[in-house]
Amino acid sequence: MIVSLFRRKGQNANRIIVDRVFRHVVDAARQPVLYADWGIPDTPLGRYESLGLHMIVLLHRTRDSSEPLQALAQDVLDEFFKDVDHSIRELGVGDVGVPKRMKKLARMFYGRMGPYWEAMDAGDAGALAAALGRNIMPGDAATADFRADAIARYMLAAAKALAARDDATLLTGDVAFPDAGAVA
Repeated sequence: MIVSLFRRKGQNANRIIVDRVFRHVVDAARQPVLYADWGIPDTPLGRYESLGLHMIVLLHRTRDSSEPLQALAQDVLDEFFKDVDHSIRELGVGDVGVPKRMKKLARMFYGRMGPYWEAMDAGDAGALAAALGRNIMPGDAATADFRADAIARYMLAAAKALAARDDATLLTGDVAFPDAGAVA
């Protein structure tokens, strides 16, 4: 009751939109084809990679957008890292070890962003596939059933789909990632 006295007007509406956008990102990252057909490992780290690449596609779309959309993207990114923190704790990592793991995962995320964005900007599926192979399946990409080429094509299609939506639509939380199975 007293907390509501200090809450900013509109904060609940923003929370609903942030949750809606993050739900779209999570749902896209959980598409079975990514794991069963394209070889992303169905492990905590593999699921982190899938969620991370979807966040990177979303952030790619919002990086040069209106200030409100950039603020929404930041809130969704904050939600992503809160979710990662929660997942680490669910895996049994204690309070002392969580910050160390979070720093490592944040470095991994931001280290992937540059090469992925560079390849996405150029529309270069080959360069994107190479970066995905180095990051998701280092050392094993050539021998595993890992389909970096399919994931790269999907990421480019997702970036194109998000680019087709105007800022006003995205600000309502209407973020649509394509069906991964239909892209490949």
